[in-house]
Amino acid sequence: MTWQADILTLFPEMFPGPLGCSLAGRALERALWACHTHDLRPFGRGVHKALDDAPFGGGAGMVMRPDVLDDALTSVKQVGDNRPVIYPTPRGHRLEQKDIARYVQGDGVIILCGRFEGVDERVLEKHAVEQVCMGDFVLSGGEIPALALLDGCVRLLPGVMGSALSGEEESFSAGLLEYPQYTRPACWEGREVPPVLLSGNHGEIARWRDEKSIAVTRTRRPDLWAVYERFQHH
Repeated sequence: MTWQADILTLFPEMFPGPLGCSLAGRALERALWACHTHDLRPFGRGVHKALDDAPFGGGAGMVMRPDVLDDALTSVKQVGDNRPVIYPTPRGHRLEQKDIARYVQGDGVIILCGRFEGVDERVLEKHAVEQVCMGDFVLSGGEIPALALLDGCVRLLPGVMGSALSGEEESFSAGLLEYPQYTRPACWEGREVPPVLLSGNHGEIARWRDEKSIAVTRTRRPDLWAVYERFQHH
């Protein structure tokens, strides 16, 4: 079965966007994954196809209606469809590589792209929606996070990357950031490639890479390092 992404959005023209290029684009052409967009506007209420309304309790902005989103989700998620429904939001848990790997193991994902001030909580509860956050910043809607999430998934699908090791040796795969990379020329503007990488001694190279991964993680991401260190001590 082809891994399938269904995206519910007010801006279907944003997809596949950059996912139509490079690795993801070639994989799309080869039917290694499928990308379907669903315009939320036809599910709106009234003459003007309203998708949102004022929040109960007052406050700025508008909130996307639960009945509208319920109709849209029900039209996409058929009986027996076990794909997770994902809603990018600053209120979600931090999206991590382990989440991406989990999504890839299934049949695909359904992504609800919010707009305005957010989504009525009741529809999230009804559909057991998984709320994810890309980082501690706010965007105009869920489309850009959706593109990022899908890019992370597609590159891990079988047959997409040229080497299976590419997905195993990169940042976060072992709880650490990736080691520095070098290529030709061996000397560039007076800067030499570390001699160990030219030695041909694969054991020494592996040790050097481990040491550098540890060093860069401790320096740049102490939060990751703390988690990694706790795991190593158990």
